Amino acid sequence: MKSHSAVAAALAIAALLSASACSRSPQFELRVTAPGAEGPVDGRLLVLLSTNADKEPRFQITDSLNTQIVFGIDVEDWKPANPAVLDQGAFGYPIRNLGDLKPGEYHVQALLHKYETFRRADGHTVKLPMDRGEGQQWNRAPGNLYSTPRKITIDPAKGGRIDISLDQTIPPIEEPKDTKYIRHIKIRSEMLSKFWGRDMHLGAHVLVPEGFDDNPNARYPLMIFHGHFPADFDGFRPEPPDPNLEPDYSDRFKMKGYNRIVQQEAHDFYKQWIRPDFPRFLIVEIQHANPYYDDSYAVNSANVGPYGDAIMKELVPEIERQFRGVGEGWARFTYGGSTGGWEALAVQILYPDDFNGCFAACPDPIDFRAYTLVNIYEDKNAYHYEAPHLSLLRPGKRDYLGQITAVLRDMNHYELALGTRGRSGQQWDIWEAVYSPVGPDGYPKRLWDKETGEIDHAVAEHWRENYDLRHILERDWPQLGSRLQGKIHIYCGDMDNYYLNNAVYLMENFLNSTKNPHYGGEVAYGDRAEHCWNGDPALPNHITRLRYNTMYLPKIRQRIRATAPPGAPLVNWR
Repeated sequence: MKSHSAVAAALAIAALLSASACSRSPQFELRVTAPGAEGPVDGRLLVLLSTNADKEPRFQITDSLNTQIVFGIDVEDWKPANPAVLDQGAFGYPIRNLGDLKPGEYHVQALLHKYETFRRADGHTVKLPMDRGEGQQWNRAPGNLYSTPRKITIDPAKGGRIDISLDQTIPPIEEPKDTKYIRHIKIRSEMLSKFWGRDMHLGAHVLVPEGFDDNPNARYPLMIFHGHFPADFDGFRPEPPDPNLEPDYSDRFKMKGYNRIVQQEAHDFYKQWIRPDFPRFLIVEIQHANPYYDDSYAVNSANVGPYGDAIMKELVPEIERQFRGVGEGWARFTYGGSTGGWEALAVQILYPDDFNGCFAACPDPIDFRAYTLVNIYEDKNAYHYEAPHLSLLRPGKRDYLGQITAVLRDMNHYELALGTRGRSGQQWDIWEAVYSPVGPDGYPKRLWDKETGEIDHAVAEHWRENYDLRHILERDWPQLGSRLQGKIHIYCGDMDNYYLNNAVYLMENFLNSTKNPHYGGEVAYGDRAEHCWNGDPALPNHITRLRYNTMYLPKIRQRIRATAPPGAPLVNWR
């Protein structure tokens, strides 16, 4: 027989358990099916929630202040007719957990970003989203399944479930067609196909000069304009601007009718291009989207593959063969901004004799002591400034007045919601995919823990020796200096939105110190200029960013005149 005290204790415990059960929130979950889809499939299943009805939720997920909400889970061997469940374990951005959603009305949409299985030459088997002609965009990739958006009421505290059916498929993208001036080329890369264990291709859009078809014996210098995935050659328009074009609003430049300016600039470039006295050359925009990003960064990588060699040894020679390029280093130049700025400088450094000059505007970090605002070699955490009694979040994006619009932690959590293991298709993940060694699971080793920001300094050392462009130049200047003299030109706004000017300062310090020989190039800054200032102090950046294909021509012309061999086959360059 129990004592009175034992009975009292038992009743107290029962009361506590009962109270706990009553206070525990009912389970709230999202259940997704695709009854008409064939399976099983692998991929990243996303549920997108928006309080803004202006456009589909899948087009409203960003790493900026106006983002809407996404939750994601990985699915493997999923039979789409069976429900996939997103509950409290789903990683969310900018709201971490489903249970933290505010009660209210939302527009809901689900999307499956499909993965393909790759059996790579290094022995690893990985599941990744292959580009399908869209430039590695999860919300536009052909073949991805998605649902028709609908309006729902959500109150996580009340529990329940929401059923979503993937009833739509994103259609294929039509490839661009050749015109008089714009031609297209696509080749199977033997190097990349061997690495990835399946056919891989490289492509390019080639702007040919006026008179190209009428002068079959003429040969031309080659200009490679590096940048993100180009659907077609951009910024060239034989037709006058459309007088009926409805003016849009550019939030970036705070002006109405920017689309009309874009068309006018493109038409003005066409009128220059066909002038009798305009230099005759080839301009190339490369298509090298891959399973990690919309371009490869144009270098060899343990995770992404030998894109540097594939571009330089397979694609470029074929372009020059088909379109009558000169085919020698003195007649090749490269330029670009942001990602393209890093690529332009990287290929000039890594293939020093194959180019005669690079023009790198607002380049991605070219010194990893200033990996935006992180020193990856000395800092312990990427997301926080650490102090004895304070932890301050590290900024990620600003405007020219210093107003912060994103922090590094949230920019990385945005990517983690879109894809684990570096599969988001976004900026921080591609830097890791290109620069990092391969991890034990076959995916890129993390430079830092994606959730906490803790830095792995062993990975940072790998980055330093292979991709820190300032370090490589300083380490190898005795061998590289004479081969790069006069070829390096770097431009950046001193209020770059992503703090990219900080790495340029460090690079400039080294370049100015070079001797035997001095680097003999140029580094310049735009006062209060944002991303992507590209070197013209006289015009606003919303104009100069549309003139990459002409703004460096005076320097290129001077360089060709000084370095072209006697009797070089040039048209309109002397």
